[in-house]
Parts: sequence; C-alpha cells; structure tokens
Amino acid sequence: MYSKYTYSKQPYQYQSKKEIQRGIKLSPNNSDFENPESSITRVRTPRKDQGEVLAIVENMLGANRVKLRCMDGVVRMGRIPGSMKKKTWIREGDIVIAVPWDFQDTKADVIWKYTRPQVNWLERKGFLKSR
Repeated sequence: MYSKYTYSKQPYQYQSKKEIQRGIKLSPNNSDFENPESSITRVRTPRKDQGEVLAIVENMLGANRVKLRCMDGVVRMGRIPGSMKKKTWIREGDIVIAVPWDFQDTKADVIWKYTRPQVNWLERKGFLKSR
C-alpha cells in the first residue's frame, strides 16, 4: 500500500539560514533561482575630497599587508585594518578603495572591497580603466 511519507525522485537540497534569510530559492531546474547580487541598487564610489582612490590588489605580502596598484599610477603598500580583516577576505585581483597616508605617499589603508557585480558596474560606468 501507500505509506504516509512521500518520496521524490530528486535529491533533497539543503539551504543554509543565510540563504533562507536572503530569499535565495533552490530548485532543480534553476528556473526560479534569483541571485540577490544580480541587481545592484547602490555602489560606493571613491570620495575624491577625502583622498580615496581605486586600487587593484597585486599580491599578498603577509601580516595584513598587500601590494596595491592604484588608479593614480602609484604602486603602494596597503594595510588591511583589523576591523576589515575578520569580516572580508581580500585576495589577489580584487578591486578595493585605498586611502593614501598623508605623511607617506607610498603606503595606504584599504577601506572597502568590491564584489564582482559591483566591479562590473564600475567598469560599465567608466570608473575603472582597462584591467
């Protein structure tokens, strides 16, 4: 006879709490899959009056230091502050906002990291030169 439990042929898909909170839907055919980062409403741009510049991370130096190629043409050593170190992971090739030091122009602090859709938006709007 029939049991009171129904079995589906498709494997069970697990969702984490974060995916449930963000509203990501898992489906076998991905027809109603919606990426929350696909539509960008706001992107933080560098504030020129505060001396912020866009930079590309060239390589990791260790001890929370990175080598940055800034859009103003200067290669700087960037420092990842402790408040950002634990929350966001920075890797080579990432686009970040850096604030050069007032007293030493070859060093800077990293204050923001862009996600992939934000980088695409920056390229479309002309903030980033050809990478």
